[in-house]
Amino acid sequence: MNQSVIEFQASCALPTEWATFELHAFKEVSSGKEHLAITLGQVGASEPVLARIHSECMTGDTLFSLRCDCGPQLKSAFEKIAKEGRGILLYLRQEGRGIGLVNKIKAYQLQEKGADTVQANRLLGFKDDQRNYDVCKGMLEHFQIRSLKLLTNNPDKIIAIEELGFEVLRTEHHVGMNPFNANYLETKEVKMGHLLSLSEVLGSKD
Repeated sequence: MNQSVIEFQASCALPTEWATFELHAFKEVSSGKEHLAITLGQVGASEPVLARIHSECMTGDTLFSLRCDCGPQLKSAFEKIAKEGRGILLYLRQEGRGIGLVNKIKAYQLQEKGADTVQANRLLGFKDDQRNYDVCKGMLEHFQIRSLKLLTNNPDKIIAIEELGFEVLRTEHHVGMNPFNANYLETKEVKMGHLLSLSEVLGSKD
């Protein structure tokens, strides 16, 4: 596996409504992409650290779209790390499961014509999920982290981080279900293997 080289750039305080975190900037050497790590407490201790690896979602994280569960997942991760008093959130620039913002909007347009999220990606010529987590290795090693309690419903993400050499203990992260994203979440569970409760997803359609 070709590991992405990533370099630390700078850090500063990040005061939020939940806690004052530390914000750390990294740059991916090959692409120039800029990624973020947000930490709280001594994350490099020997015991597993509560962690969230979150891919950028402009529509969900910033524009409060209800078409996905990204915004609620991001907010919940901050809340859970603050409550724990120790944790890390990696914010990766991988918009639209790696297809980019404009292509994601094209995919939404196809979904409005009847395609599901997987079919839309394929119609645009992309894989179901284009994301790559190799940059996480250098970011986690920067903080001397070896073991994570990972907030995720995505088994592929767990496998990817384990293949990078880290111990991963899954912590479920079920938030943000609503009538606008029920079909989207159902597709992720049925076609992409995400670890969701189908009965909860179907119930959110009522």
